[in-house]
Amino acid sequence: MDHRAQVTDFLRTRRDRITPEQVGLISGGRRRVPGLRREEVAMLTGVSVEYYARMERGDLAGVSLEVLDALARALKLDEAEKDHLSDLAQAAGPTPPRHRRGRSSTPTVKPELQRFLDAVTGAPMWVRDRRLDFVAANPLGRALYAPMLDDPANQNNTARFTFLNPASRIFFPDWEMNADDVVATLRTYAGQNPLDNRLTDLIGELVTRSDTFRHRWARHNVRHHRSGLKRIQHPTVGDLELTYQAMEFPANPDWFMFAFTAEPDSPTQERLTLLGSLAAGSQTTDGVRGRH
Repeated sequence: MDHRAQVTDFLRTRRDRITPEQVGLISGGRRRVPGLRREEVAMLTGVSVEYYARMERGDLAGVSLEVLDALARALKLDEAEKDHLSDLAQAAGPTPPRHRRGRSSTPTVKPELQRFLDAVTGAPMWVRDRRLDFVAANPLGRALYAPMLDDPANQNNTARFTFLNPASRIFFPDWEMNADDVVATLRTYAGQNPLDNRLTDLIGELVTRSDTFRHRWARHNVRHHRSGLKRIQHPTVGDLELTYQAMEFPANPDWFMFAFTAEPDSPTQERLTLLGSLAAGSQTTDGVRGRH
């Protein structure tokens, strides 16, 4: 991906969404741009129009933290957007960015991690990487995401499932919001890992194969995927409304673990318990078959 183009499009889309009234300016007369003009952003940032124009042309090399902070305030960036701007600036620096990854280019799931996941029986848990590839899960986590994991076409990837598999629109009742979140998360990771060829290849594949992905990708939205609400229409147990928390792996920065929980004594909790029983029964059956 062209780094300068990424910077240009990000700053332009952030500028376009801010009205003069939102930052205390009088719009006055007919405007040819949907949001702020370049000179207005420059004034709010405290830099010359020429300096801001250079930044919006994609050149963030040498831009100080103070200017980046002032620009973030001028454009009313949220936390994820501020971090993304910082990542873009770091990638433009004199020192080439290093690809963030774990200790191994092809890390494996250690037995102790799998034992930990398997020890959690009341909540679905699963681990995925920055390309949204499935890494590991406990039995309930596998059962929860069975529609994605059981179809080889998805290649165990959440983004492929979301945009290339029609079943995702049934599985995720809030598909539009879920799709927005997937793209914004990938955009965030792409800013953090500009040299991740596997991530770049995945994005290129989705841009080529999915119009809905391509249109969302062009918005340059970013987000931190830390916690939230996930609604799922599971083919076996029906509607589920789950809250999730994301946890990082200090030993492997490429991985994130997600734990899902339901309100106590809720219909979702009852359905999760049923799904867990079915998953345990399936494991037992598979184990018996394996001994024959």
